[in-house]
Amino acid sequence: MVRDGDAILYLWATHLKRQGKLQPAKIVATSMSNLGLERALAREGIGVVRCDVGDRYVVEAMEQERIVLGGEQSGHIVCSRLSATGDGLLTALQMAGVVESAGRPLGELLAGFRRYPQILKNVRVREKADFATLPRVAAAAHAVETRLGDDGRLVLRYSGTEPLARIMIEGPDQPSIDALAEELAAAIAGEIGESAGISRA
Repeated sequence: MVRDGDAILYLWATHLKRQGKLQPAKIVATSMSNLGLERALAREGIGVVRCDVGDRYVVEAMEQERIVLGGEQSGHIVCSRLSATGDGLLTALQMAGVVESAGRPLGELLAGFRRYPQILKNVRVREKADFATLPRVAAAAHAVETRLGDDGRLVLRYSGTEPLARIMIEGPDQPSIDALAEELAAAIAGEIGESAGISRA
């Protein structure tokens, strides 16, 4: 089974905390990291500081908060005790060392981390207007957050490189978050979708 950056952050953070090397007892993760990571680390007494997507934002947040570990769901992990940037080989060696010292399989070490169902959906847009200024989108986003309550999370943002609105929803079950993402995508497409408001001959 493939393990992503969230699993690595959970494993490394809990290992460092047991060694007394996670001071303060926090990590940095981006807005895209799974809610399950935040909940699992909270049970271990470890906080999560969220930042924008991008390893440079992770490093900036780590420096501002003096946090030793941070990373992205995509797998870019930074431990300031070892390196100022992400290093895949270094991370792999550290994870191998954690598993070896624990003397237990990786699956057992990750038993406390339950990933929430997640959906990522892109909507092609003709402009990148502030979502709060778009009545249908703002209302739909508010409805999603209300229906999720404390059992889920919505991240709505624009791609930094493409004309796309990105919807990320996490919640208790896949069918419900799939439906919520479709509703929000329809609202975005209706207001600023690439073909919205364009008359065709």
